[in-house]
Amino acid sequence: MTMLAGRLNAEAGTFEMKQVPVPEPGPGEVRIRVRAAGVCLSDVHLIDGSLKPAFPSGEEVTLGHEVAGEIDVVGPDVPDTWQPGARVTLAAGERCGVCPQCTRFREPCLAVRTRGVDYDGGWAEYATATHHTLVAIPDSLPFEQAAIVPDAVSTPWGAVAGTGRAEPGRPAGVWGVGGLGAHAVQLLRLLGAAPIVAVDPLESARGRALEFGADFAFDPADPEFGDKVLAATGGNGLDVAYDMAGVAAVRGQALKTLARKGRLVLVGLTPEPLAVKNSIALSVRGLQVLGHYGSASGDVERLIDLTRHGRLDLSRSISGTMPLAEAPAAVRALTDKTGDPIRLILVP
Repeated sequence: MTMLAGRLNAEAGTFEMKQVPVPEPGPGEVRIRVRAAGVCLSDVHLIDGSLKPAFPSGEEVTLGHEVAGEIDVVGPDVPDTWQPGARVTLAAGERCGVCPQCTRFREPCLAVRTRGVDYDGGWAEYATATHHTLVAIPDSLPFEQAAIVPDAVSTPWGAVAGTGRAEPGRPAGVWGVGGLGAHAVQLLRLLGAAPIVAVDPLESARGRALEFGADFAFDPADPEFGDKVLAATGGNGLDVAYDMAGVAAVRGQALKTLARKGRLVLVGLTPEPLAVKNSIALSVRGLQVLGHYGSASGDVERLIDLTRHGRLDLSRSISGTMPLAEAPAAVRALTDKTGDPIRLILVP
């Protein structure tokens, strides 16, 4: 049996929709019938070559690290709690199992493998997953929304609640209100950060930021930008700023808006160099630049619970659905920002 899958050859720089064998689950694995798979800017960067797999498992890989569906087949050595028909979303990666942390059963893994990057993901009709990467989802949560939790929602959650240490009643800024940034705004609002300043060159994205809970939304090209941020924060500056765009110019601008002891968190991925023009000011004011990737163990489950209890609404996050066969068109739409999407979803 064969199935349709979106296959990337990172070395050759090619992406094609191909017929490939339907995978069989090995020990400790299940096979998922994919119902929804998100299209992320990281997928775009993998296709254009600006990102490369850190731990490639073969010449080609099926893209897609945001995946939800139903268990189709259960392999050997899988706990009885997982049965065919169960509705699940898949963690966006898993432990390597061989680094010193893994062999000593410690956190964190030093070489996390990412689904749809280092091993086959969910831009396909079926996907395999180890049972410990499965997260049950309630019937009330549509597959399209569940699929994006393991990255588009959990990555900003990890940055906001973890790395950036956002606090209730303290000012925070978000640069780039796309797939990650829109959820960062929503999650900052949930945590009680105030005021929330959103920054994006697109008017539509600024409007979306206000809808998602930002108190202010500014154009980074506004000549009065710095003064407006200071006014919004009572003249103090931001406690924490999040670069969700992965743009070098964003980082320099964000650093200038930070209060003393402020933190800049780099979430958006880019191969561009990180440059700090005035490192004296960074030292004197005690500023920090922090890298962030992914989320912590248990974050996806926590976010699913927040949706279950009505605290987190992801219905506005799905900008559109497209058939799996039209994955190349979805990639172009995200690249060109056609319709300014938050998340486009592929449906096999």
